[in-house]
Amino acid sequence: MNVLSLIAAVAEDEEHIDQSHHWLLPETYEIVFGGLASLLIFGLLVWKAGPLVKKGLAARTERVQSQLDVATKEKADATAEADEIRRAKGDIGAERTRLLAEADGQAEALLADGRQRMEREIADLLAKAESDIAAAESRGNDELRAEIAGLAAAAAERVVTDHIDRDTHQELIESFISRVGASSGGAG
Repeated sequence: MNVLSLIAAVAEDEEHIDQSHHWLLPETYEIVFGGLASLLIFGLLVWKAGPLVKKGLAARTERVQSQLDVATKEKADATAEADEIRRAKGDIGAERTRLLAEADGQAEALLADGRQRMEREIADLLAKAESDIAAAESRGNDELRAEIAGLAAAAAERVVTDHIDRDTHQELIESFISRVGASSGGAG
C-alpha cells in the first residue's frame, strides 16, 4: 500500500506544479523572503566583515607601497653604484696607463742593470781566461823547457859517452865537483 499512497502523492504534486504562474520564476513569497534574507546577510557582511576587508586592503596597500619604496631606493642605489663604476672605469684606464708606464720604467732599469752585470761578468771572464791562458802558457813553456833540457841532457850524455873516453870523463867530473865545492864554500 505504500506504493499506492506514494503514487497518489506524486500525482497531487504534479497538479500543484501545473498551477504555478511561471515555470522559470519561483513563487512570490519565496522572492520576498529570499530577497529580505539576502539583504540581511549582505548587511551583516558589510557591517561585520567590511572593516576587516578595509583593514586588509589598507595593509596590502601599505605593503605594496613599502615594496615600491624599497625598489625605488634600490634603483637609486644601483644607479649611484653604476655611476661609481663608470667613474672608476675611467680611473682604471688612467691607472692602467700609469702602471704600464711604471712597468716600462722598471723593465728598462732591469735591462740596464742586467747589461752592466753582464758586461762585468764578461770582463771578469775575459780576465780569468787571460790569466788561465798565461798560466797555461807558462806551464807549457816550463814543461817544454824541462822536456828540451831532458832531451838535451840525454843527447849530451849520449854524445859525451860516445866521444869522451874514460879519463876525460873522470877529469870533467872532478872539475865539476871542485867548482861546486868552491861555489858552496864561498857561499857557506
